[in-house]
Amino acid sequence: MTAVVNAVIPIFALILIGYLAAKKKILSHDATHHLNLYVVWLALPALLFQAMATTPWQDLYQPGFIAASMGAMLIVFLVYLAWQKKTTPLANRSINSLSASYSNTGYMGLPLCALVFGPEGLIPAIISMILTACVLFAMAIVFIEFGVQSSPKLSKTLRKTALSLAKNPLIAAPVLGGLVAATPFSIPAPLLEFTRLLGASASPCALVTIGLFLAQTPNKGLQTGTATVLTLKLLFLPAFTALLVFYVFDMPLVYQQAAILLAALPTGTGPFMLATLYKQDSKLVSQSIFLSTVISVLTISLLISWFQPLQ
Repeated sequence: MTAVVNAVIPIFALILIGYLAAKKKILSHDATHHLNLYVVWLALPALLFQAMATTPWQDLYQPGFIAASMGAMLIVFLVYLAWQKKTTPLANRSINSLSASYSNTGYMGLPLCALVFGPEGLIPAIISMILTACVLFAMAIVFIEFGVQSSPKLSKTLRKTALSLAKNPLIAAPVLGGLVAATPFSIPAPLLEFTRLLGASASPCALVTIGLFLAQTPNKGLQTGTATVLTLKLLFLPAFTALLVFYVFDMPLVYQQAAILLAALPTGTGPFMLATLYKQDSKLVSQSIFLSTVISVLTISLLISWFQPLQ
């Protein structure tokens, strides 16, 4: 219980502080927007760059972890996408499928894995975040583009998606850090300290931002489909992941546990961003983010308590 308390309480306490700050109007909607920009463009890229630049390439080569994490995400995404084919338009269905398979790896996964597994936990969290953004998020964008275009063209859609990913600082920063790690040169001490100081603010600011977002998200009445999304996200996704990491693919124990923990995280804000960008109905998405975050207090605590005797 001590390990659970030490890992879970700091994470959700920061989310709660953000929630209360918004409810008490200490921080406004504009503050949420600007704090989110700070995390996305400055703090989190600095953390990702330094973690990748100081990690040997052999530590990043985890084919079992990559296959299990990505396989489970794709299964859940495609199952929901196919299941709702007759009732929901493709663009909206793609966003809802993303909500059921998109874990909050960047804002919650990084600090949680660092607390539970120590510095070693950052690597699986970073790999998972890159997979989520580069594969799952990109695939959702392709399906949404096909859904909103009157006469979609595959080459144009793929080119637009690739350009969008290349401009994403949360993708560019770890890629650049990985390239630095591949060179024989070490990072200059001032740059290392700069990225350390800036990156240290990423986790607390990101968690407070989640709280701000949740407080400003309307949640009146359970939306049709929310229960399905929550079941897929908080139950089936970690269950599929556990099946793959324990019985199909080979990987170290820390990576097995990290894969399951990352899969069990609540839905991230990515699907809501896409719903807003493409002017799709965001009520189910925002409610899924809110409720999955609340429920995950219990589910994540149970997972961590299960992991402790195995370590």
